[in-house]
Amino acid sequence: MNTQRLVVLGINGHIGHHVARAFREAGWQVTGFGRSNRHPIPGVTFVPGDAEDVEAMRAAIGDADVVFNGLNLPYHQWDKGRLEAQTARVLAALGTTGKTLLFPGNIYNYAAGDRIITPALSQHPQTPRGEIRKRVEVAIAAAAARGDIRAIILRAGDFFGPASQGDWFDLVMLRDAGKGRLALMGTPGIGHAWAYLPDLARAFEKLAWHRAEFGGLETFHFAGHYVTPEVLGRAIAEAAPVRLRIGYFPRVLMSAMGLVSPMMREVAKMGYLWDHPMQLVDPRLDAILGPGFGTSLDSAVAATVGPFFGAARQAA
Repeated sequence: MNTQRLVVLGINGHIGHHVARAFREAGWQVTGFGRSNRHPIPGVTFVPGDAEDVEAMRAAIGDADVVFNGLNLPYHQWDKGRLEAQTARVLAALGTTGKTLLFPGNIYNYAAGDRIITPALSQHPQTPRGEIRKRVEVAIAAAAARGDIRAIILRAGDFFGPASQGDWFDLVMLRDAGKGRLALMGTPGIGHAWAYLPDLARAFEKLAWHRAEFGGLETFHFAGHYVTPEVLGRAIAEAAPVRLRIGYFPRVLMSAMGLVSPMMREVAKMGYLWDHPMQLVDPRLDAILGPGFGTSLDSAVAATVGPFFGAARQAA
C-alpha cells in the first residue's frame, strides 16, 4: 500500500485540482488546502485555510512527504512583490523540513527569440511578468541550495482540460461555441505549447515518485502538445457535434480592453508568446515518463470541448 502523503496548496486552481486527482488515483494519501472545497474529490481530505496564513499552511502540511504549490494570484496582481511574497509564505510554511516542493513553472522566463527551450537554456525574460516568475524560481532554488527543502519545477505551456475554467478555451476560443463559432488564438503557422492538465498532473506524480533519485533542485520541461492554431482548430472542429465557423481572435482587442481592465492589460503584454515558435523540449523527462505517456491531441481536445456542446451532443 502506498503510504506517501501529498498536500496540495490551492486545490481549487487549474492545476491543483488535477494534481490532487492524479496522485489519489496513483494511491497517494492526498490532502487539499484552500478557502473552500468547490470540487470535492472522493478520497481526498480537505483542510480549510487561507494561504496568507503561514501557520495554517504549516499545520495543513503536517507530516506530508510532498507539497504541491498550486497557489496563484489574479493575473494583474503579480506585481509589487506580491507573487514573490506568496512564494515566501509557502517556503516559510515548509521551513527546514527537507520536504519536496512541486512547483508548476511556465514559459514566461524565456525571451521571444528562444526557439527550442530546454531546462539548460539560460533564462532571459522578455517582460516584467517573466522577471517575476524568474525571481519566484530563484527563491525556490535558494531554499533548496540551503537544504531547507527539495524542489522539482515542471515547466509547461498553456493549460487546457476537462472542466478547466479561466483558460483560453473558455475565455476566448469557445466563448461563442453556442453560436457555432470558434475563435483561434495565435498566429497562422506558428506553433504554441499546450499542456493537457490530466497529463501534466500525472507527470508531476511520476516525478514525485522518483524524487529520491534527484538532486536538491531539478527542473523539467513538459512538451505537451506543440501545435499550430490550424492543427488545434481542426481537432476542435472534429470533436464538436456541430459545424463551426472558424476564425482568429483579433488580439488587438486585448489592448483595447486593457484600457478598462487591468487583467487584460497584462495579458496583452504577453502577446509575443503567440507570435514566436517557443517549444518546450526535455529528453530526460521523456525518458522518465516512458513511451506512450500522454493523451493524444484529438482525445485531449475531445474531452475538453465536449462540455461546451453538451446540449447539441445530446440532440445529435
